[in-house]
Amino acid sequence: MPQVFKIGSYWVYFWTNENEPLEPIHVQHVSQGSPRANATKIWITRAGKCYLCHNNSHIPDRVLKNIMAIIEARSQSVVNKWQDYFGQVRYFC
Repeated sequence: MPQVFKIGSYWVYFWTNENEPLEPIHVQHVSQGSPRANATKIWITRAGKCYLCHNNSHIPDRVLKNIMAIIEARSQSVVNKWQDYFGQVRYFC
């Protein structure tokens, strides 16, 4: 699974198998330490903003807010990595 980047001890990544048809772009997942299947999922919108799908990793609200701000600031990089890996990009909204 491609790691997009790390924020402190949190990994931001997506799975190599993102279903068929391909799900809209998201960083699935964000977790502390190594990736796990049931981690926090954040959609990336066409405008480069973040939309929290769920917080299954139970990241504290303040930390999650900061992580989402960093993801938004780097959203174009995430989109580029998604495009490079999957060859297409669809947006949640």
